[in-house]
Amino acid sequence: MRRGISTFPPFSQRLKQTENEIVQMFRLPNPHEVNHQNVPVKGGYGSRKEPYSRTLDERFIRILKIFKWGPDAEKALEVLKLKVDARLVREILKVDVEVSVKTQFFKWAGKRRNFEHDSTTYMALIRCLDEHRMFGDVWKTIQDMVKGSCAMGPAELSEIVKILGRIKMVNRALSVFYQVKGRKCRPTATTYNSVILMLMQEGHHEKVHELYNEMCSEGHCFPDTVTYSALISAFAKLNRDDSAIRLFDEMKENGLEPTAKIYTTLMGIYFRLGRVEEALGLVKEMRVRRCLPTVFTYTELIRGLGKSGRVEDAYMTYKKMLKDGCKPDVILMNNLINILGRSDRLRDAIKLFDEMKLLNCAPNVVTYNTIIKSLFEAKAPPSEASSWFERMKKDGIVPSSFTYSILIDGFCKTNRVEKALLLLEEMDEKGFPPCPAAYCSLINTLGVAKRYDVANELFQELKENCGSSSARVYAVMIKHFGKCGRLNEAINLFNEMKKLGCTPDVYAYNALMTGMVRAERVDEVFSLFRAMEENGCSPDINSHNIVLNGLARTGGPKRALEMFEKMKNSTIRPDGVSYNTILGCLSRAGMFEEAAKLMQEMSSKGFQYDLITYSSILEAVGKVDDCKMVES
Repeated sequence: MRRGISTFPPFSQRLKQTENEIVQMFRLPNPHEVNHQNVPVKGGYGSRKEPYSRTLDERFIRILKIFKWGPDAEKALEVLKLKVDARLVREILKVDVEVSVKTQFFKWAGKRRNFEHDSTTYMALIRCLDEHRMFGDVWKTIQDMVKGSCAMGPAELSEIVKILGRIKMVNRALSVFYQVKGRKCRPTATTYNSVILMLMQEGHHEKVHELYNEMCSEGHCFPDTVTYSALISAFAKLNRDDSAIRLFDEMKENGLEPTAKIYTTLMGIYFRLGRVEEALGLVKEMRVRRCLPTVFTYTELIRGLGKSGRVEDAYMTYKKMLKDGCKPDVILMNNLINILGRSDRLRDAIKLFDEMKLLNCAPNVVTYNTIIKSLFEAKAPPSEASSWFERMKKDGIVPSSFTYSILIDGFCKTNRVEKALLLLEEMDEKGFPPCPAAYCSLINTLGVAKRYDVANELFQELKENCGSSSARVYAVMIKHFGKCGRLNEAINLFNEMKKLGCTPDVYAYNALMTGMVRAERVDEVFSLFRAMEENGCSPDINSHNIVLNGLARTGGPKRALEMFEKMKNSTIRPDGVSYNTILGCLSRAGMFEEAAKLMQEMSSKGFQYDLITYSSILEAVGKVDDCKMVES
């Protein structure tokens, strides 16, 4: 059976729609009909003299939905005698029809005689396209608007910058800003603020100050609170603390009131600089100026006090916050739990965790991670950490890669290696990517237990799964190969990591140098130490002590003392390990007078003697005295 074109009446009638039928569809009801139907005489497109304009608009919307945009819709405009002007265009662009209908209508309207799109119609279309995520068309429309002859105000320019910034077209936003600024409008502080905030959001903090200077040079545009807030935040992120503080003072001199956000940023700077009292002074100033602290202010205050070792003050700040009626969020609670856990106040940390439910502040994965980590640090029984892990899963909180890493590291440090290995398997079953930190803990623990082959298996497994490994994991494996006398394998690993583009860090260098000292290959140690500096890796005190130990063990006291004196005159000064290394070297060489002087120097600097070295010196001195008595 052949199928032909459908003759279903409604469809065929629509195809045969005549101008008269369109007219009928939009026929004006007479006043009696309107009153009978209780149609309100207000709103819609047109003036108050057109009481049926809303009804007409609704019918025109109907035609747009049925016929889309085309000849029938154009006829409807003529029948309704709707004048094509900016207001009509804006209203139609708000209608709930397909976006393609709107864009076609917009183009059609732009070709009408005696009509030209202005900034309001362009902005209406841009918003519409942005809402439908048609970002290519957004950019094209903005370009048409900028190239066209329509005037543009600072408000429209601000909105365009915000839209382009939000869709990650930062360079294009800057291009539009300078094009429009050059010939179409004078930016206001608000316009500049839009550009500054966009740059901040995208991490271009260094450009913010340039824009601020440009803004000030305009002569008619002055920074406001938003400008200062963005600038101070930018300088804080760039660690240009003096500039941020100077701007804060300048802002107040200009008669502007700092916001809670600005105070919070300055507080963080003062805490970072160790100027705790000045940070606390800002809190007092806020109260004097009646600027209420926010939860972010309290978080910064608690975090800063905790880092400064003022744990009780941090806890009391939390209590005062509750008294002032400010509700904490999970970030603040996590910070305070972490501070208490690290300060041997585990009971208070757990009490705080229990309070979260009363405060309608739901714990998240970070909260549980913090508690579990605190349990290990407080040397609580490992079973407690396991029970919190189970509680976490029972409460519907999905463990993160970091959760497993904390547990594995904690079990390794408490010699529960088998439990840690099981957790590594569970982590793999859950689909987490291999975590170098977890492997590092396990490899180190297996190395300490002299299970070198198992440690190497895990190391190879990590490399296979990740394609390479982190410098820290390499350093751990190099260290254990050096300890068990497999120095060549350690050297091969060191060279391998360089070939793979994994730059050796100070730990990797120190690990290999330690293995070389054990093998009494001191010249190679010294060469590696020099190469380390040449390759831009700064040696730390451990690096110096490793080389010093190598010289003391095989090179005799002369070379060791030379290096020791150099250390005294360098930026890295000798520590207790350095002094004890030289003390042992002097005692082995029978240089007891020099050893006695060094012990006095150590004491004056607050360093403790190595008891074994001290005992050997006393024993050696006693033997010398006995020999002298026999001779006499």
